[in-house]
Amino acid sequence: MADQYAAPVSRSGSPAVPALRWEDLPEGPVIVLLDQRRLPADETELVCTDVPALIEAIRSLAVRGAPLLGVAGAYGVALAAVRGFDVDEAAEMLAAARPTAVNLAYGVRRAHAAHHAALKGGGDAEQAAAAALAQARALHREDAEASADMAAHGLALLQELLPGGGFRILTHCNTGALVSGGEGTAFAVAGAAHRAGELRRLWVDETRPLLQGARLTAYEAGRSGMPYTLLTDNAAGSLFAAGEVDAVLIGADRIAADGSVANKVGSYPLAVLARYHHVPFVVVAPTTTVDLGTPGGAAIEVEQRPGHEVTDLPAVGSGVGTAASVSVAPLGAQAYNPAFDVTPPELVTAIVTENGVLSPVTEAGLAELCARSRSGNGMMSI
Repeated sequence: MADQYAAPVSRSGSPAVPALRWEDLPEGPVIVLLDQRRLPADETELVCTDVPALIEAIRSLAVRGAPLLGVAGAYGVALAAVRGFDVDEAAEMLAAARPTAVNLAYGVRRAHAAHHAALKGGGDAEQAAAAALAQARALHREDAEASADMAAHGLALLQELLPGGGFRILTHCNTGALVSGGEGTAFAVAGAAHRAGELRRLWVDETRPLLQGARLTAYEAGRSGMPYTLLTDNAAGSLFAAGEVDAVLIGADRIAADGSVANKVGSYPLAVLARYHHVPFVVVAPTTTVDLGTPGGAAIEVEQRPGHEVTDLPAVGSGVGTAASVSVAPLGAQAYNPAFDVTPPELVTAIVTENGVLSPVTEAGLAELCARSRSGNGMMSI
């Protein structure tokens, strides 16, 4: 029987199948993923029966997005425990699969700690596995709740910053239901604005080199009925110059203690453009994405992706990360392909979390925001 927590919230614009679910099959439990490499052409599911398969799915971006990686990591620990694999080894391998995305290691640690605590408390292997799975399910549920809270806080912030309504929002990469147990992070805010009748236009960066905006955000926006327009990343400047952008909303893969934000490469140039053109640059991310142990942007490890992601493009009808590709650069051309860049806090107008909004972004304010309970609300000025 499928896990009853497969679809934690109602998402009118979400894919027909959830981005991730736990399923109990007669031959043993599995983690079922919506293979994001195949989107938007095919909604194909990928079944992971062990941790190495899940790690490959994470590294190849079949499953991606900071919050969802945390959920995947927690379920991965549970999968190892339930199937009788080495849980400590599985946790170590999972946590290292995507070094920049702090949520992955967070989810792994949380399920691993629950497993360890159960064993230390006298529980047997079955009870410890159940504890790890319960923790993964709890994190999945909390992520959905955080998504709804971020959407509400983000919409309130936009209404305060742009009281005229009719928002024209520029976003980068993909931050919707494909990266979350709920409606997402930055995309969830745009979705809330759309439902409120206040979204005039969603500008979608194609997001090189893996086209996660073109393939995934446009896919989600279309399913949600949002008015959206796709643009090449280097066309954003002309939009700002023409006065066509009211706010920039992005997600984050890691936020350092000083408020530096690591996000999909191309985010930092948007922050520079936004500052020059006096446009709010807003980061939307759960507090699990904040890493107070990383002091600043220079300490964030930036993942380097394979060069062929730049020199080659997937062949028509094939998915990203598949063998079928077409070369667009001379044979042997070297490629610089960082997965992320880092935006300094002075370029960030506000950080929106499930616990509220921080503006201006300061180290003390970020630490306090992370410490607040879920009952906290509203704008926080430090």
